[in-house]
Amino acid sequence: MEGYGLILVIVFGVLFVIFATAKLRLHPFISLIIASFAIGIIAGLPLADVVEAVNGGFGGLMSSIGLVIIFGTIIGVILEKSGAALRMAEVVLRLVGEKRPQLAMSLIGGIVSIPVFCDSGYVILSSLKKALAKKAKVTIASMAIALSTGLFATHTLVPPTPGPIAAAGNIGAENYLGTVILMGLIVVIPVIFAGYLWAMKVGTKIKVEGEGEEGTGFSYEEIVKQFGAMPTASKSFAPIVVPILLIAFSSFLTFMELVGPLVNVFLFLGSPVVALLIGVLFAFLLMPSYDEETLTNWIGVGIKEAAPILLITGAGGAFGSVIKATPVAEFIQGFADSGIFTGALFIFIPFLIAAALKTAQGSSTAALVITSTLVAPLLIQVGIDGAVPLALVVMSIGAGAMVVSHVNDSYFWVVKEFSGMSVTQAYKAQTAGTLVQGLVAIIVTFLLWMIFV
Repeated sequence: MEGYGLILVIVFGVLFVIFATAKLRLHPFISLIIASFAIGIIAGLPLADVVEAVNGGFGGLMSSIGLVIIFGTIIGVILEKSGAALRMAEVVLRLVGEKRPQLAMSLIGGIVSIPVFCDSGYVILSSLKKALAKKAKVTIASMAIALSTGLFATHTLVPPTPGPIAAAGNIGAENYLGTVILMGLIVVIPVIFAGYLWAMKVGTKIKVEGEGEEGTGFSYEEIVKQFGAMPTASKSFAPIVVPILLIAFSSFLTFMELVGPLVNVFLFLGSPVVALLIGVLFAFLLMPSYDEETLTNWIGVGIKEAAPILLITGAGGAFGSVIKATPVAEFIQGFADSGIFTGALFIFIPFLIAAALKTAQGSSTAALVITSTLVAPLLIQVGIDGAVPLALVVMSIGAGAMVVSHVNDSYFWVVKEFSGMSVTQAYKAQTAGTLVQGLVAIIVTFLLWMIFV
């Protein structure tokens, strides 16, 4: 099969994944694997080639980013359980000042969600958010949306969060993670600020049921005391900052094309797998003790949290590998030669695909994985290659994966339940806020594309 018929098969495959995950509640891993086999068979690939493409796509992606995802989730769990996430929040609060509590929550969310999943990060910081709202005499909703949008921004844009790493791996940018991190940090600043402005504009006008009643919740001081002796600020930030600096420095050395024994050492230390492993070792310093609870159970929780992401990511790799094995690349080449997909407007294509997938099935990570597998053949045909262009494609996909968080997204319900907002209030605050963030992200990405590409 070839031509428009092949495109139709791929479209139906994507629609099946959306229907199976959103309506049938089938796990994305199974729906992606079924779609991979179905597309390969219907497209007329030899059966042996279908199996080879599925196995090769799954294993190939795991070989490049599997350990990175596992190490990142382990760091996140240790930060959560050791109280380091709360310590980081406390440091940011001191720097920003208690007179700007919403801005503090936005920045806290943005930092914590780099290694910690946004759902977990929101739960961890929920009591802190309420205590600060009470202390500063501001609405809980404004604090809730500042925190949720801050967490959501880095969750979709900045590695080592699994979604952006998976997207980078799918489009062949796993060797440019330093550039992806740099572009992510540039894009995420205005995105976090947009969430903060939305919290101030909309959140301050929303009052949740029971807000302001005496005797509700703990004070800020009581919450800090509950954790006992928390790690120092330097120990708390090290598991995040050290790997990012190592990866960034390695990318700089590669860009400068420097050589030598010492350069090779830093290139080794800055490879994503080694850098994240070093981050894990720094995270060990946060453990209150070294026993079965911390060394086995805490790490075990991290591995369990990584498992579904690994499976979805690997299945996405299989999905993309089957598509690449079909003649779709030659068909796309015809459009590429005609100039339809060329120019700066190309950056909106991954955004629109990811936005449609996110809105339809709810998972930002699934949207990042599926979109990156779909656009990967297109990138090859239109000649998009190199660190900055590929990093900006990841940003475009991440921007789309933010649009929008509503009732089919588990994060929507976490924010709604832990803030006390009604569904209608959560739509006004969370759903509309993520729409604003996604639009800001793609606009900034487009401007960067115009400047650097």
